[in-house]
Amino acid sequence: MDEFRTSGAARDPRFLTFRSAGHLYAVPADSVSEVMRLPAIARVPQAPQSLMGLANLRGSVLPVASVRALLGRSEAAATPASRLIVLQGTSPVALAVDEVSDLVRIAHEAIRAAEADVAASTGERLQGVFESKSDVVKILDIPELLRVAFVARTTSLQRADVGAVSRAPACALANTVRARVVTFDVAGQEYALPLGAIREIVATPAHLTIVPGSDDAVLGIVAYHDRLLPLLSLRRLLDLPAAAGRGEQALIVSFDDVLIGFVADRIRAVISVDVERLEKLPPVLAARLGGETQVKEIYRAANDRLIAILAPDRLLREDVMKTLAQSDATIKSTRQRHAPEDEVVELRFLVFRLDNEEFALPIEAVDEVARVPDQITRLPKAPEFLEGVINLRGEVLPVIDQRRRFDMPSSIATTGKRLVVVRTDRHRAGLIVDSVLEVLRCSPNQITSSPDLAGDSHDVVRSVINLEASGRILLLLDPSTLLTRSERDLLDAFGKDRGKTSRKIRP
Repeated sequence: MDEFRTSGAARDPRFLTFRSAGHLYAVPADSVSEVMRLPAIARVPQAPQSLMGLANLRGSVLPVASVRALLGRSEAAATPASRLIVLQGTSPVALAVDEVSDLVRIAHEAIRAAEADVAASTGERLQGVFESKSDVVKILDIPELLRVAFVARTTSLQRADVGAVSRAPACALANTVRARVVTFDVAGQEYALPLGAIREIVATPAHLTIVPGSDDAVLGIVAYHDRLLPLLSLRRLLDLPAAAGRGEQALIVSFDDVLIGFVADRIRAVISVDVERLEKLPPVLAARLGGETQVKEIYRAANDRLIAILAPDRLLREDVMKTLAQSDATIKSTRQRHAPEDEVVELRFLVFRLDNEEFALPIEAVDEVARVPDQITRLPKAPEFLEGVINLRGEVLPVIDQRRRFDMPSSIATTGKRLVVVRTDRHRAGLIVDSVLEVLRCSPNQITSSPDLAGDSHDVVRSVINLEASGRILLLLDPSTLLTRSERDLLDAFGKDRGKTSRKIRP
């Protein structure tokens, strides 16, 4: 990283000069906190063209504005010379430029402020000009350029109300609480665990540390945040045939103060369970298994698909649990020991991908995750974002193409696409996303307000989840603002007529 830091004030002002689209510009050096290479940038959907996205700068989330776009010029691919100029202030912002040139000190009398309007080209806002090494350098009025390019949001939306992130969906869903489970494949059979027991869903690491002399179900241990996590094979625990691979994903389950990763072949979906379709394990089978079978119930899903719901507390023998609890290979629950237990707050989110960007939704707002149906019934005169409707277990559900909703280019790829069924206080809809990545847990202090330069993005991204350890920034969506007022009115009208529509759609 190339860094530039200001020092004490001097009699003559200093300027940092840089190039953009072949032109030479400058900003006052005392407004610059540092210069750095371009980091990973999370792009904000429907943001103004000048906003490239958000970047993580040592734990702080900064908006990144393109100087080319601020001046009304076309973008160009980044090069090794491209840099970010980080400006300090009450609302810090980073400027993406083609190249940083020099740090110069200019006498007051050499700065020609009166020529600013004459020297300005189309789109430029200048505070003055000066000459440096036979070049004419234009001093950009960055605050004015930002004011013109971005629409400031209201003060009430500039604050990150972490409580609202966790409270609002729960209040909206208070009268529609449903049991939800995560389904997964093990040796060609479908199983499930209660969503409430699962702390996170992560990809199985490529490298595991083997523990000599451990139980044959223990695949190894891995680093998990600042602790160690044992990974156990569900195939071995369920006495199913072994496989060549170790499984794609791990479900991290909490047992009081102990966390354990259970490795499945692959995660299938998050589904809402109709309690009327739950059946106890047949008594004869339970008796033959000694009454302590790991299968708690059988769920008869759509098309008579049978899913065995496992009891987390029965997956491990009591002696194994005691050994794990006392072992250094056990990760303790991330509880703040210095704070009272009732003050500890942990939030859960469903993380999904659109294009190359990662988004998150509060888990309380997600009813289920399923594969995208092969057939979606189109509606005449429907807006472009509304893909159509489907019959989901007898309920007519509108389906929204989230790529189109965020003005992203369409994708021809179908593998991995998922339907995320989201519920708010007024609507229930399915969102088509490129892929679902994980169920993430984080603390409120990892959530911060989205920077002010959001423009006319319908306030969809009000907050971001800043995972400083991994350098990731997740755009946290507010389910209640995924649609504009007119689109919500359209779905309201659709809801009134859905009975008529449902008679035209066969399950």
